[in-house]
Amino acid sequence: MKKHIYILAIFAIIFASCTTDFEEINTNPNAPVAVQPNLLLRQVLYNFGENMSYEGFVAGDLLAQHRTALDFNLFDRHDLKSPQLGGNPWSIFYTNLRDNEIILKQSKETPAFAVYEGPALILKAYMAAGLTDLFGDVPYFEAFNGIEGTVTPVYDLQEDIYQNENGILDNLDKGVAAINAYTGSIPLEGDIIYNGNLNRWIQFANSLKIKYLIRISAKVDVAAQLQALFNNGNYIQSNSENAVFDFTNSEPNSFRLAQLRVGDFNNFVLSETMEEVLTDLEDTRINTFFRPFANATGNDYNGLINGIDASSTSVALSDYSLAGTAFREDTSSLDANFMTAWETNFLLAEAAAKGFINADAETLYNRGVTQAFEFWNTDLPATYLATNANYNAANSTPLNQIITQKWIASLINGYEGWIEYRRTGFPVLKDVSASLNAGLIPVRMPYPAEAASLNSENYNKAAAATNGNSLDAKVWWNE
Repeated sequence: MKKHIYILAIFAIIFASCTTDFEEINTNPNAPVAVQPNLLLRQVLYNFGENMSYEGFVAGDLLAQHRTALDFNLFDRHDLKSPQLGGNPWSIFYTNLRDNEIILKQSKETPAFAVYEGPALILKAYMAAGLTDLFGDVPYFEAFNGIEGTVTPVYDLQEDIYQNENGILDNLDKGVAAINAYTGSIPLEGDIIYNGNLNRWIQFANSLKIKYLIRISAKVDVAAQLQALFNNGNYIQSNSENAVFDFTNSEPNSFRLAQLRVGDFNNFVLSETMEEVLTDLEDTRINTFFRPFANATGNDYNGLINGIDASSTSVALSDYSLAGTAFREDTSSLDANFMTAWETNFLLAEAAAKGFINADAETLYNRGVTQAFEFWNTDLPATYLATNANYNAANSTPLNQIITQKWIASLINGYEGWIEYRRTGFPVLKDVSASLNAGLIPVRMPYPAEAASLNSENYNKAAAATNGNSLDAKVWWNE
């Protein structure tokens, strides 16, 4: 009997020791328990910029009809629920919004990290806007912090994400306020777009605010806010102030299409829509964006209509123009683009043309065109702004001219060209060759399958509000 009691006592001691010291014994002393915000900031900026530049090439440019796909092209035929070489940005947004939320939390809880609060709020606004502009209503206010919150957040209305407290516009204001209030001496590290220059982050935030006010201007009176921003002048005004980072010519920081096999790169060629727009304008950027097709007798370019049925349509790669050398052989001239001077000036030109601000729209437009050519390392032809690209060109309208120029310059910039087409109808896109969406150009991205499987109850409500997760259900600012 004593022997049995003794054995049980030993088991009890061993069990108590195991459970008491379990966490200590099973913790790697060499592994960090928290990532420093400078490392996270660098990761978020690079990961988001690199991924969305790739998405811009293989998916966004297809929807905007900058380029088209020869094969693996269900997405180009507008079956957006079947992403192939790209076309599923949902996880890119949520992964980086989650990591950015960690930075934001650290900045508020640790005085030594306070310098990160403003940039983290601005980045949250920037990425949240990109997310909701693509999908519409999405998990937002309860999202990004599943460890301490819920893992099944509700889908918030787009109008609330834009306008409510802690939403897009509010976070831009709070981000600027946090930077202005920062009096510490600790620098912002890990900043690969502005190298820690907080004044540039304020300009970035104000350019973004101009952009998002214009985006919701069909629903909200934004004139007074836009005029105040324009009068203040503290936004991105020159390409030296752009929110971008440079790709390199070597791995791992070269543009991804330079790293993939040549077959993936060769799958994407000039769109017929893009060819016609650039040719009609006699736009020399076609030499930068694309290269003459292999069977050309001279310096000629040829585009393919979007959305062919590759199973029944035979095309020869040598008959169509591939992307230019900047996208593969020499990617050091490419930027991951968050916000630029040319985009800001086009937005202000639109605001002036619509009477939202008191300014000369043509001057702002001409400035935007000039900066866009500079951004794409292409000389602006001396007569370009006086002829086909003239602000008051015949058989066009000022708004058409503004948005078309913004659309051209938005190559590989995520899904911006398609978003602006959805908002304005410019430039006029073509019907795709073999549509899988009843001949309609989609006006939103569908919620992905993982959203349905991981958060089914809330997903089902959001899907019902979009006519069964339809590609043709307009988002709030576009209704």
